[in-house]
Amino acid sequence: MRPADFPMNAWYVAAASTDLSDRPLGRQICGLPMVFFRDASGNVAALEDWCPHRGAPLSLGRVVEGRLVCGYHGLQMGCDGKTVAMPGQRVRGFPPVAAYPVVERHGFVWVWPGDAAQADAARLPALPWASDPAWVYAGDMFRVGCGYRLMVDNLMDLTHETYVHADSIGQPEIEDVAPVTRVEGDSVITQRLMQGISAPPFWRQALRGSGVADEVPVDRWQVCHFTPPSHVMIEVGVAHAGLGGPQAPADRRAAGLVVDFITPETDTSIWYFWGMARSFGIHDAALTHSIREGQRRIFSEDLQLLEQQQRNHLRHPGRALLGLNTDAGGVQARRIIDRLIEAESVRPAP
Repeated sequence: MRPADFPMNAWYVAAASTDLSDRPLGRQICGLPMVFFRDASGNVAALEDWCPHRGAPLSLGRVVEGRLVCGYHGLQMGCDGKTVAMPGQRVRGFPPVAAYPVVERHGFVWVWPGDAAQADAARLPALPWASDPAWVYAGDMFRVGCGYRLMVDNLMDLTHETYVHADSIGQPEIEDVAPVTRVEGDSVITQRLMQGISAPPFWRQALRGSGVADEVPVDRWQVCHFTPPSHVMIEVGVAHAGLGGPQAPADRRAAGLVVDFITPETDTSIWYFWGMARSFGIHDAALTHSIREGQRRIFSEDLQLLEQQQRNHLRHPGRALLGLNTDAGGVQARRIIDRLIEAESVRPAP
């Protein structure tokens, strides 16, 4: 039985690699309580967060020589979910708990909550910037009290920046240019190009950080890429006007990739892993800190709105919503999500 309305046969970000140290980490993913820990070789394992002895959360225990030790009575669990030992007891015949496929890559821990037999590391998203020394990435994670689809909607329609982020990345010109949306297989791309405008505060700061003049007209671009199950990458930037936007010379532009991994916790809450990858000023630690804190303030503004939006949806379930042309990116992403969920629910004939 499906625990919630999510694609289950997919890779989700469960944690940043740096979140896992010498202690277990408990985290609910797609409605499933899980515990993550490192074995004696440093590899990550993911188990059901349930001790088969008395049902205590294993995440409240500790890791000893690569084994997960329950913090209640000391039952030891292996990375495969099988019981290994317990002081003064014979426990190897205990039924195992679920073990989930897990991969550590690109600085993140990825987990597959669905059918383990279908887990394929080749289906992890390609993130070329993550291993390219010419790029730098910085970000963080928020727990947000809204459904994952609402966050996808938010990121695939950036018209809201004019109102929610008026003091940082918002500007009236965003509304003057209609986004263009297309679907390519299981991906949705929504793009907007604004020409001959003033750069908003966040991007003026980025231009200065790149050593580029910021008090001149710019061309600004936003290209949002949705890929299943709920990842959104956004190409963003500004360049001195008339130089080709994203194709402008590096000394006349500031650009980056906004990284958004949206992992459902429950039907009405998510783990939101956010950040920016960039290829300018990569050795400038102060600039990296400034951009990350700027993003933190921006996404904090989204957080408050999305949580209130979720509460309204719960108060009025089934109430009709208006559809606009700017919603196209989110609508198409939802259709792909629905199709994947439907495909998982169809059982093959015996």
